[in-house]
Amino acid sequence: QVQLVESGGGLVQAGGSLRLSCAASGRTFSMRGMGWFRQAPGKEREFVAAISWSGAATWYTASVKGRFTVSRDNAKNTVSLQMNSLKPEDTAVYYCAARSNSGSWDDRGGYDYWGQGNQVTVSS
Repeated sequence: QVQLVESGGGLVQAGGSLRLSCAASGRTFSMRGMGWFRQAPGKEREFVAAISWSGAATWYTASVKGRFTVSRDNAKNTVSLQMNSLKPEDTAVYYCAARSNSGSWDDRGGYDYWGQGNQVTVSS
């Protein structure tokens, strides 16, 4: 089992920044990578970004490229999502997730473990 505990998030004005962190514990040696997803009210959960377990490779959905940065601290088994130039449409509950298999990084079905979710609200 792998446990994921998220922190960060909150309320910010448009154009501002927030940082989300996700600490992984447990049987993390079997993980291939971690991802961030978000779910706005009335919408499906969507892919935001992902990073390989080594941190060598990253992926982003088009709408956040150039604004969000995913990174990992191997020593602390933590993955972070730095969100800059936030827009009201970024408002959602953000989830971190971990996967033990390779495949499409934007496929939420490929992730085995999920964090509890953190609210990010961007006001206009």
